[in-house]
Amino acid sequence: MNAGKSTVLLQAAYNYRERGMLPYLITAQMDTRAGQGMIASRIGIDQPADTFAPDEDLFAKLQTRCDGPNNPACIFIDEAQFLSAAQVWQLCKAVDDLGVPIMCYGLRVDFKGELFPGSAALLAWADEMREIRTICHCGKKATMVIRMDENWEPMPDGAQVQIGGNETYVSLCRRHFRAAIEDGVAPPQNAPLLD
Repeated sequence: MNAGKSTVLLQAAYNYRERGMLPYLITAQMDTRAGQGMIASRIGIDQPADTFAPDEDLFAKLQTRCDGPNNPACIFIDEAQFLSAAQVWQLCKAVDDLGVPIMCYGLRVDFKGELFPGSAALLAWADEMREIRTICHCGKKATMVIRMDENWEPMPDGAQVQIGGNETYVSLCRRHFRAAIEDGVAPPQNAPLLD
């Protein structure tokens, strides 16, 4: 969060377009912060995208797309943490059998410090991993995220998925994440917030 993953995705897709190659952008159907089927960055750039539903067969979706007139040169998936393990395996099959590169952008862990199912599967099966970094309010590398309530108090419990933005999540280093979870120490309100 707050690392610019959507910005990096949109820039990479732009690079394909600039070279006359067609990218295919997909995002989680449940993430409607920027509108249904939109990938948006906090710096103000956005692009329309197709969406994936929680139980959708992504291999079938991509095979149809690759066999059609709009055969993509590369597939970009935003909010990849919301993929199921089965969907990640379908993406692996698409890379292997359809010969199309797929780049997934998402979070590794939730606000409790636990892996998302899609992220766990990507960590296990991806051909390559690249980390996009952000920093904690203390200046150290932020690897965790905390969910805040309306009174700016850390929320150690709740559903794993809650779509939110700058008003909800803060990126922290592990030390400050522990302070928030174990001791209820809220980060400063001007701390870096969600992408």
